[in-house]
This record gives sequence, structure tokens and C-alpha cells, in this order.
Amino acid sequence: MNAKELRKYFHILHQEVNGHPLVYLDNGATSQKPIQVIEAIDAYYKEVNSNVHRGVHTLGSRATDKFEEAREKVRAFVNARETAEIVFTRGTTTAVNTIAYGYARATLKPGDEIVTTVVEHHSNFIPWQQAAKATGATFKFIPLAEDGTITLDAVRETITDNTKIVAIHHISNVLGDTTPIKEIAQIAHQHGAVLFVDGAQGAPHTKVDVQDLDCDFYTFSAHKMCGPTGIGVLYGKRELLEKTEPMEFGGEMIDFVELYDSTWKELPWKFEGGTPIIAGAIGLGAAIDFLQEIGMEEIERHEKKLVAYAMEQMLEMDGVSVYGPKKDRSSLITFNLSEVHPHDLATVLDSHGIAIRAGHHCAQPLMRWLNVTASARASFYLYNTEEEVDVFLSGLKKAKEFFGNVFS
Repeated sequence: MNAKELRKYFHILHQEVNGHPLVYLDNGATSQKPIQVIEAIDAYYKEVNSNVHRGVHTLGSRATDKFEEAREKVRAFVNARETAEIVFTRGTTTAVNTIAYGYARATLKPGDEIVTTVVEHHSNFIPWQQAAKATGATFKFIPLAEDGTITLDAVRETITDNTKIVAIHHISNVLGDTTPIKEIAQIAHQHGAVLFVDGAQGAPHTKVDVQDLDCDFYTFSAHKMCGPTGIGVLYGKRELLEKTEPMEFGGEMIDFVELYDSTWKELPWKFEGGTPIIAGAIGLGAAIDFLQEIGMEEIERHEKKLVAYAMEQMLEMDGVSVYGPKKDRSSLITFNLSEVHPHDLATVLDSHGIAIRAGHHCAQPLMRWLNVTASARASFYLYNTEEEVDVFLSGLKKAKEFFGNVFS
């Protein structure tokens, strides 16, 4: 994979910020969009704009075909058994809430357990926390290793026959570690529990095969994988989605409406009330085409190479603390510069055209576990280069010098 060649498809990267060439290292928050995705969305609005699953006219049929073609692309991308197991949502957050409300609250009772970790993004934490409060279930946490990773021994010690749901990340948006999903699924299923996987940082960066992983639910957002904002995916095994009640009611998700009761359409449409995110789904389909052409294995290899290159030098810098495992990380590095607030660091780097993330990364329980209030994060993607890593490292050194002078 040639990252420099790929950059020609991303017009936004070819600009200056504060008088410097843009170095975009905030891909964990959202990725940039290639021209192929932008053109696919533009073509929908210019050529076939119509609602789906409703009109029998030509534009309606064309729009419906493109919408459902996108669903098939998603199915193939994660290797689901059938398109009925692919639900379009507003994003990962909506998908988690759909299952936390429609499945967890309907099935849990006092004495049952929801197992998760303090590493989770708030979107994969709060819905389960609230489901536990609403049902009287116990909210449990898998203890972490010293570097914040999850060991299978800790998983075995935490999950019991009372555990009904295990909710866990595929790749941490802070620590960059990859969770052993397949093995955790085996342990969960041995105890009769279902496994929900937050793949927001997984699907953009590594090949996902939900049948091989044997997870029960998997979710991700398009905007982190070269697709548009406002569209995401919930994968669920058919038998579990059929047991899940929809969270939104209205047009297009119903079968029959009587005065005192209603019935829902079959999967996946019972979860897609109202006019769906048609252009977003088509854009996601184009993003999947783009990623598949490059190859997810190539993308993962490239990102890990960049991370290893940056990590080697960051670990040698005085005053730089890196959080998470030091080896075999995914696409991001979270760190702090001693005595410097990450917001101040990010501001100085931005003055050099370098975009990173600073804050608690929607992971406040993890920040407390790390004993910090906030941190900085550099996250890489398929279009980043070693030269950009060099610019970032140079900027980090300049920031150290700047704050060293300030505090001296």
C-alpha cells in the first residue's frame, strides 16, 4: 500500500493550517473522506434522490436498489450470514442503545450480570450502566493488567453463570490494544451469555469476520472508516435481533397498525423507522469499496508500522508518558507530556499544523484508572506517512522546549 498515492483521493489533506502543511492525526475521532465517497453521495442526490421501500416509481426503485446494495456490501465486509442481520443506525452510539434498551432491559432481572471494563468508550458504558440500574442487574468489571490490557484469565474469573451480557471493545480508543474477541466469545457462551462488541475502532483498522469471532452483536460507525457522518451499522445474530424490541416507532418499521396494537416488519427493517439515512448508507458502501480495494490487512500493517515507528522514539523522550501496551498496538498512541495539560499541548501542535486529540476521549473511568484527568492522542490511518510522523515528533520536541522555557 502506498499512502502517498492514496492521498490524492483526499482533497482536504492538501491544505495548510496556520501556515504549515496539515498533518491530520485525529483519525480516532473521525477519518477523512476520499473523493469516491463524496461523489457517490453527490450522485445519489443528483441522479436518483427518492425515498426507499415506498414508491413504485422508477426513482424510488433505483434508490431502494442502491440502499440495499450498500447493506449487502456491509454484510460481505463483516461476513454476516445474511443481510437481515445488518441494521443501519445513526452510528455506534445508537446501536449500543438499541440493544441495551430493546434486548437488555427486556431480558435482564435482579441477580443477572452485565460484564464490561473501565476501558470502554462512554457509548459502550453508560447504556449498560443504565440498563443495570433499570433492571436490578449487577454491573461488573473485568480487572485489567498493569498496561490496561485484558487477559483471558481475568475474563474467566469475572464471567459467571449469572452473566447474561458481556459488552466490550474490539480495539480501545485510548490504549490501542486489540481485545481477544473470539476467545471471550467462547467463554461468554460457555456461561450462556451474549457478547456485544463495540467495533468503532475495530472495523476501520482490521479485518472483521463476525462468524469467525462468533460475537452476538457488533457495531461500528461509517465516519471513522472513510464514510460519511450520521450512519452506522448494528450486526446481530438473527435469533437475537428477533428477540430485541425496536427503540423507535413510526413509519416503515411497521407491518400492521391496529387501534390498540401494532406489529413490526421483519428484520432488519423493524429497527429502521422513518426515512433511513439513504445517502449515508450509499456513502458507506462506497467507503467499503475503497477499503476493500486497498485491503484491510494492508491497512492494518501500514498503521502498525507507523505506530511502532512513532512509539520507538516517543518512549525515548524524557517527560513523555505513553499509556497502554508498548508493542503490537493498533492505530493510535495516547500519551502525556509531564507538567503540560494535553489541551495546551494540542494547541501548540495545532500552531504547527498538526491535528491531534486532547481530553478524556469519552473514557472517564479509564482516565481515573490511569490516574490522569486527560491525555493527548495521535491516531493514524491509511493516508498518513512516516514523514508526517516525523513532523509530529518534531512538533512534540518543539512543544517540550516551549513549555520547558515557560516553566523554567
